Amino acid sequence: MDINDTIKSQLEENPVILYMKGTPQAPQCGFSSRTVQALMACGERFAFVNILDNQELRDALKVYSSWPTYPQLYIGGELVGGCDIVMEMSENGELAKAVKDAVKQAEA
Repeated sequence: MDINDTIKSQLEENPVILYMKGTPQAPQCGFSSRTVQALMACGERFAFVNILDNQELRDALKVYSSWPTYPQLYIGGELVGGCDIVMEMSENGELAKAVKDAVKQAEA
């Protein structure tokens, strides 16, 4: 399986997935930390990938998404964006709705 197939598989298998630096319990940058906090406030489980553990994935995902920075949040297989977008969505209530809808749809 090549790296793009790995990315596609991760996106298909997880309704909410965060590509981040570190883990939710130990984020390795402030942007990842803030994004995790916003996601946790939604009250739903989410998957994560520590991009620091896999240089090939880290490089390939930037090309795959056409998004140059991390973290990268995907909901329902679609790129939502990075920390700034996630924080804006969190503040206006869009993030919780999107996360809950994606999880509900995956469970159906």
